[in-house]
Amino acid sequence: MIKKAKTGYSRDSREVDNIGGDERVIVKKEMEMTEEQKLTLMGKLITVMKNPPMIGDLVEGPVIAIEKSSVYVDLAPFGTGIIYGREFMTARDVIKKINIGDVIAAKIVDTAHKEGYYELSLKEARQALIWNEAEIAIREKKVLDLPVKEANKGGLLIEWQGIVGFLPASQLKAEHYPRITDGDKDKVLEELKKLVGIRLQLTIITADPKEGKMIFSEKGPESKEKEKIANKYEIGDEVDGAITGVVDFGAFVKLEEGLEGLIHISEIDWGLVDDPRNFVKVGQKIRAKIIEIKDGKISLSLKQLKANPWTDAGKKYKKDMPVSGVIIKFNKHGALASIEEGVAGLVHVSEFGSEEKLRKALELGKTYDFKISLFDPKDQKMALTYAGVK
Repeated sequence: MIKKAKTGYSRDSREVDNIGGDERVIVKKEMEMTEEQKLTLMGKLITVMKNPPMIGDLVEGPVIAIEKSSVYVDLAPFGTGIIYGREFMTARDVIKKINIGDVIAAKIVDTAHKEGYYELSLKEARQALIWNEAEIAIREKKVLDLPVKEANKGGLLIEWQGIVGFLPASQLKAEHYPRITDGDKDKVLEELKKLVGIRLQLTIITADPKEGKMIFSEKGPESKEKEKIANKYEIGDEVDGAITGVVDFGAFVKLEEGLEGLIHISEIDWGLVDDPRNFVKVGQKIRAKIIEIKDGKISLSLKQLKANPWTDAGKKYKKDMPVSGVIIKFNKHGALASIEEGVAGLVHVSEFGSEEKLRKALELGKTYDFKISLFDPKDQKMALTYAGVK
């Protein structure tokens, strides 16, 4: 039986922060409110229902009774909601601060209660509100000032509104990226650990409530000043700079105070580049070509200041021509054989039946005879057929 409870209190509205240090439930006094005032933040998220609410719907209503282990909420005209059992225990710290008459938001978790009540959850309603807030933050590109909670070899863990998200190392700004010359992952982790406890200016770039996944980025909207500096340059310009960092995916180049460019691994050389560290070193002075300017970020190329070997190769080679090539790399598809500097083709593993047989027939660094089975210098693609005994 629902007990009659006192309703006397003087608050008009308040926000309660409790569970986990960040639990929020918006509560409002229903009495003395106009219909327009009842349209609360959560109320705006709830579609006006013509049909009875279903599992997963967000609902809102005044508390009509509070018992030792249950809270009853008026969901007129559809009936009464109840918070009890595990849901009551989860939200007990918040419930202690709720009075009869307060309007609360909750989520329907079951409609099959034996006494006909709608079973409600305050926690799940809060989660829905937070994920909705995250989507708004993404749309508005809102910058959040958040501390780093933990570090792992891939990046940093960030907590926001009780949800732990991930900040990949690749989404760190240049000044925070761990520039380890030998790419040692343990050393990378040590550098990332130095950021634990530090507050970063972050944006949310992914929010997936179904997967419980939230991804952050420190590469938020660039300052107008940085864009102004970058806009002094044009695509095609040749610029001088100094290598400030070398990572697995490329190298950073300081062009002037406050402006760095990136040479992606694919733009370092026309030939195979497995490790950028074999081509450039920190402190090295280089000349590069600007190939892209976007949002204050400059992309550079070293190889485009050199002659494209595929241009000359297109004049010398054609399909079905016999060639000699040296094995420079193995991958899951087969072996790469270079027929001249910067021009390499794939010898497919299917020719040999298995990777083991391919590696027995072809050794790294040795030269073999092949026939060109595909040659497309425009797209820099070539396939080779082994001409020896398989």
